Amino acid sequence: QVFSLADLRGLDADGVTFKSHHDGSMHRFTPESVIDIERTLGSDIVMVLDECTPYPCDAEYARKSNEITVRWAERCKNRFEQTTAQYGCDQTLFAIVQGSTYPDIREDSARALTTMDFEGYAIGGLSVGEPAEEMYRITELCTSMLPENKPRYLMGVGTPENILESIERGIDMFDYVMPTRNGRNGLFFTRNGKLNIKNAVHADQLAPIDGECTCYGCRNFTRAYIRHLMKANEILALQLASIHNLTFYLWLVRSAREAILKNEFHAWKAEQVRRLGAEIPNSNFVN
Repeated sequence: QVFSLADLRGLDADGVTFKSHHDGSMHRFTPESVIDIERTLGSDIVMVLDECTPYPCDAEYARKSNEITVRWAERCKNRFEQTTAQYGCDQTLFAIVQGSTYPDIREDSARALTTMDFEGYAIGGLSVGEPAEEMYRITELCTSMLPENKPRYLMGVGTPENILESIERGIDMFDYVMPTRNGRNGLFFTRNGKLNIKNAVHADQLAPIDGECTCYGCRNFTRAYIRHLMKANEILALQLASIHNLTFYLWLVRSAREAILKNEFHAWKAEQVRRLGAEIPNSNFVN
């Protein structure tokens, strides 16, 4: 991610040059080269090259950055249409709406990108340090300007609560490192809140992480055993944590979809937010 390499890169109107944090070698990305790489990788969903502005960001920089991002998006689309998938599978190109926390710049971005008729639209430049309320405000603004018949993807979000709030505001897709990153640090997500398996209270607990979960770990191992694995730095602990948290996230969005189809989402979401914000009590069982 070019954003995460901000201290190691230089950006201009044609692309971005960055230094590898592994060996110091220099690399160059342009809209065209990024599409060529994605074609070679066989990515199912291809993202245009863009600049994710930091937070806070002054309006002048955000506006100039967005102008570059829009031009890059057009070049990416042209290159995408000039090339073909290499492995017999369809590939889809998404644009990325930028503009920091400035409504007028977000509107300019969305307006310009929707006229190019991409197959899907991402909202970038959020979850980079701004308050949650600001993130939700900009998310709702962006979704109101994007086509309802095309997928809308919120990049780099988020916590279970963030996901539910964003679904309520019209988001369809997410990506985030939290399930695996938190998992390998001992934090498990459950239907009744968060559970830190490293806490001593779990050392002799024979209950699963989540009694309602169907993942491999919850079906086969106790909290006490998983805590032992985590404390012993066994790789199995990290695998079980990742599997569990990913299973939880899949359950969350699947349940959200079912609630929407039943026209029960708002009530269901309110109950989930109440439950998910809790810390697991010092109990041997999950209610």
